[in-house]
Amino acid sequence: MTDNNNGVLVVVEMEGNQPIDLGLEMLALARRLTDSVGGPVTAVAFGDGLETAGEVLISYGADQVLINDNNAFSNFHAEAWLPDLSKIIVEVAPAIVLVGHSDAGTDLAPRLAFRLDVDVATGCEAVDVINGRPHMTRGCFGGLAREVVTFARSPAIATIRSKSQEALTPIIERSGEVKHVTSILDVNSIRTRVVKREREKAVGGVKMESAKVVIGGGLGLGGPEGFKTLNEIAELVDGAVGASRAACDLDWCPRSYQIGLSGRTVAPELYLAVGISGASHHMAGCGNSKTIVSINSDPKAEIFKSSRFGIVGNSQEIMPALAEEIRKLKA
Repeated sequence: MTDNNNGVLVVVEMEGNQPIDLGLEMLALARRLTDSVGGPVTAVAFGDGLETAGEVLISYGADQVLINDNNAFSNFHAEAWLPDLSKIIVEVAPAIVLVGHSDAGTDLAPRLAFRLDVDVATGCEAVDVINGRPHMTRGCFGGLAREVVTFARSPAIATIRSKSQEALTPIIERSGEVKHVTSILDVNSIRTRVVKREREKAVGGVKMESAKVVIGGGLGLGGPEGFKTLNEIAELVDGAVGASRAACDLDWCPRSYQIGLSGRTVAPELYLAVGISGASHHMAGCGNSKTIVSINSDPKAEIFKSSRFGIVGNSQEIMPALAEEIRKLKA
């Protein structure tokens, strides 16, 4: 590797003026990695109205925070972020750059690697430093196996899957340095323009990645009407609704519901899989859940091998009955 060894840099996405959970999880990973690579943990945040963001990120493990507070960054736009972020990385010279494996991160990280002429590993579940070099572990072959990759050039860029790490307990008294950087962005250099943004409202206002209860629906629901029942139950238990890729492909639910290798990663206290077969690419997105409960009409369904509890039966009969029982308990 080249002589970039100034710690670990974490690109933290913001929602409003608060960091998303994945950003805090990556700070915990960065904190551990600096034991091997040395140097500080540097958090970088782009957004608008980030007056208190620096103190929050320091409390979760950052040593220094670089804030780019500009209304041009109120929404993510890869072309807008690239000039400033590339400059920051060159100046900080970290050994490792961590980016969230989110819609924004998977757009940004490859562009960043190309601009800096370095390499990137996407969808990583773990990063370790062995003999002075970062080794990234990620799923392959549809989640059936894991591969470990390492790079010769620095900085090494990795996108980190949600819930693969656990955020540190915040320490309010923790001290660090907060700097506000001046943007070098020339808005006239941006070649693309966002004409409209539509944000789907989470069921009950709970984000899937942070929900303690996630209910996933698959082909066994029989049709889109099955998701109406799942949404009702999710609202009753302050949970979120997800889905298998097959259900999303059939337009039974929004694409944003998809859980799995090519969708979202969740690790709730309870994952209720309803009519989901348990294919490896789906389990890659929910396998770290603390408790998995499955409902499936096929007693040989693969999902039961990963479940703590299983119910063999028709989900179209079981779920309405479950919703009714929950209503009675809440009453």
